Amino acid sequence: MTELTITAICHLLESRGDQRLEPSPVTLMEHALQTAWLAEQARAGNNLVSACLLHDLGHLLTDVVDADEAEQNHRSHDHHGAARLSDLFGAAVTEPIRLHVQAKRYLCYAHPGYAHSLSVDAKRSLARQGGTFSVDQARAFMQEPFAIDAVNLRLWDDQAHKQGISTPSLAHFAATLRTCVLPRRELMLTGPRD
Repeated sequence: MTELTITAICHLLESRGDQRLEPSPVTLMEHALQTAWLAEQARAGNNLVSACLLHDLGHLLTDVVDADEAEQNHRSHDHHGAARLSDLFGAAVTEPIRLHVQAKRYLCYAHPGYAHSLSVDAKRSLARQGGTFSVDQARAFMQEPFAIDAVNLRLWDDQAHKQGISTPSLAHFAATLRTCVLPRRELMLTGPRD
């Protein structure tokens, strides 16, 4: 398994980010940039902007061979992406990523109109992900330290499927990612300073 660095993440987005997840009309790269841009426009902090950029990276981290494996990867992209990024970033980046699928389930519980606004495909994936939270599940979710960030990520995620939107470049957001790298990892990646 290749070690993730900012350079490796950018390369992955550039080389494989042209994929589309149906029914979205935009590529994964366009979706990532739009989600991060929405967060930046809302004046979210660098950690949450970075989480928004990377929230679907789990889709790109594995080579999928068959339909069953593709479905499993789709279902666990939140956990897989967060786990792979945890050596490079702290919980303020990885936890909203890990929780963004659960945030959809929470929003369906907390705002019934939200569930009605989901696309047919999103409703199908919601069913596969466990459906709308129960009262107890919703309470437990809101006890998670980064639950509010995950809900905000989810709301921006839902809006980031528009064609023809002009956003800052990946290089712009790579600079933001660099501000969020764990201090010990930054030293390992750059080497000692003279």
